[in-house]
Formats: sequence, C-alpha cells, structure tokens
Amino acid sequence: MRGMKRREFFSRAGAASGVPLLSMAQPVGARPAMKITGIKTFLVGATNRNYVFVKVETDQGIHGIGEAYSCGPDEATAATIADFETWLVGQDPRNIQHLWDTMYNFTRFPGGLVVNAAISGIEHALWDIAGKAAGLPVYMLLGGKVREKVRVYQSAGGSEPQQVADTARKLVDKYGYTAIKMQPHPPRGNALPYNTVTRAAGQRVGAVRKALGPDVDIAVDIHAKFFEVSRAARLAREIEPYNPLWLEEPIRPENPDAMKKLSDRVNIPLASGECNYTKYEFRDLLALQALDIIQPDICVTGGLMEMKKIAAMAEACYVMVAPHNPMGPVATAVNVHFAASTPNFLILEYHPDDASPRKDLLKEPLMVKDGYIPLPTKPGLGVELNEEAFKHYPFKRWRRGFDYRADGSVAFI
Repeated sequence: MRGMKRREFFSRAGAASGVPLLSMAQPVGARPAMKITGIKTFLVGATNRNYVFVKVETDQGIHGIGEAYSCGPDEATAATIADFETWLVGQDPRNIQHLWDTMYNFTRFPGGLVVNAAISGIEHALWDIAGKAAGLPVYMLLGGKVREKVRVYQSAGGSEPQQVADTARKLVDKYGYTAIKMQPHPPRGNALPYNTVTRAAGQRVGAVRKALGPDVDIAVDIHAKFFEVSRAARLAREIEPYNPLWLEEPIRPENPDAMKKLSDRVNIPLASGECNYTKYEFRDLLALQALDIIQPDICVTGGLMEMKKIAAMAEACYVMVAPHNPMGPVATAVNVHFAASTPNFLILEYHPDDASPRKDLLKEPLMVKDGYIPLPTKPGLGVELNEEAFKHYPFKRWRRGFDYRADGSVAFI
C-alpha cells in the first residue's frame, strides 16, 4: 500500500479479484444513487469528559450524525475515524451491514475499545442517513416501534447515606423517574476495609429505599470494583432486604465464569456488559446464563445494529437489556431508537439535557417527561448537532481518577 491511498488500494483489490464493490453508489428503488463524501469528527469538552461526535456527509446533501465512546485519549478515536473515512468515501451509506463488515474485518484483529468506538459512531450516522433518505424515524427501519415511550433512570450521588437519599428523592420529584441508580459504597470506597464497605452498602441502600418508598426501583452499581466473588456475595446479602432492581458489575468483567459462580450464590438480579464488545463477547456471557440483565453500550459495542443482534440473542435466553448510556445527547437519541424497537428492553440510563453544556450541543435534544422519553417522529435519529455551540466547549484532556489502598497498592477500578 506504500505510495497508494487506502481507498485506491481497496478499489484495485476488488477489481483484481473480480468481486464487485458492493457499496459503490447505485440507485436504490425510487431513490437516486448516494455516496459518502466525507466524515467529520468533533471533540467537544464536557463537565468530566469529552464527547466524540461524528458527521457523515453525502453527495445528496443528506448527512448523518453519531457518537463514539469517549475512551480517553479521545484523539485516538478521532484518528481511527479519520482512517475509516479513507475506506468509506465513495461508497453507499445505506449498505450499513456491508460497511460495518468492512471496518470490523479489515481492521485485521478483533477491535478493542478505540476501534469499536469509532465503528459505533460511524454506524449511528449511517442509520441517520438511511432514515432521512427514507423519510422515516430510524426505529421504523428496525421493525417498527414496540412502545410509545422509553423508560429512563438517573444516578443519585452523595457521600453519606442521607445525602444519597435526599438526591434520589429530588430527582424523582423533578423528573418523575420510576427508577434510580446508586453506588453502594461511599467515594473511594474500594480503598476502605471490606467490612466497612459491606456495612455502608446496607446503610446507603436502606436510606434510599426509605426515602423513595416501595414502588420506585433502585439499581445498585458496584462499577466492577470488586475482585472476589465472596465479597460481592456478602454485599448482595446486605442489600437484598431493600429489593434492588439489580446489582450491576458486581465483579470485574474479565472472567465470565466468576460471574456465573456469583449468580449461583445470590438472589438479586445481576447486570453487566458495558465493558463487552460485539455479539461475540456477549455470546459467551449469555451462554453461561449468569446475568439477568445485559448492559451493552451503543457507542462502543459496535453500534445500533450490533445492539439489535445482541438483544435478539438475549431475548432467546430470557435476558433483558438495559443499555449503558453515560455519554452525550446523541448517544441518548440512538438508544431511544434501539429501545423503541426492542421487545426485551428494560430501562435506559439517562443524563438530563436541560442544562449546559448538554442542552447546547443539539438543536432540539430529547427531553424526559414523567420518567420517560417520548419517541421522536422526525426522519432519521430526529436530532441535529448544534455545531456553532462546540466552540464554547473546547476539547480537554481527562482521565479516570486513581484509587489506592492504605498500603499503597492499586485498588481495582
């Protein structure tokens, strides 16, 4: 490939092998031919991370938007998207599966965090284009809607049990949520002695249950900070009397067999999956029957269609889907279309778009109403980037915090 552009290389390779370049622009039904002309990436600074927005442009004046996971370093994701642009320019954006296969398989090795984030962001934008070209919301291209609105929840924080309880109560009163999520350990809890963390979990979840009453669901998220199955099992027993909706990421994700061992020891529904990519990794999780709820992230697991495939696998295993959604307002919109068309969808993680910087990043962000997001009805994803606002929120370097125990060793995060 030396001295030759990547796009030129692929064109020559296809011609030499006699294999037609499937995605090259052709008329589709009554629609004219369409081809990708360019892909832009926007790194936008936020409160505690960046947002990585993607814009795919075409020669028909139709563009699509998406969002990649903010991996940190986000420049790596942007660079990967720029490289994929050289693969995709000139091809028909509506051949979404073919373009996904191109990006995933020609990367050579199974993608990790950065590659899958880049693929996901581009894939969202392709669906946005397809919906706009058809004059339909994206969920109508995915089999149509199975619900009229999408149930959401928000996380409540605080150092002390009563602080968490007060925050949770305020969120429910303000947004009408029917569910809240919380972490059972105080800040830097993983560096505390085991018994302290377990005891604190019962106090914290108990305080939130008392504040919310019996009818608001409480999801509990350990954030994969535990390494030992026995420790997670002890915490589960401590919070079980408060009837949690689920226990999320109770142990680290590298060893699925350990999750199965834990599931055999607890009576609380287990949820996990935000650290897993594509249908291939979820196949192993689902085959173990260790989880009651899976939580793939639409910005890193491979995109919207890959999420649909994962959800179908989960449906066959009687497992629900509660997407991980810590990213920006475009990610929320893509997840809404997923949820609208997925029978075994349970609930969506949500961050309100009614305050800056989030409310400024889209021209009309999707808003929660009485604990639900109504389905958008405009063609495509139904939202548009407010690129003019991006200059007010410049990219900034960030990283997750470090956590050490009293002896100086690294606390698992």
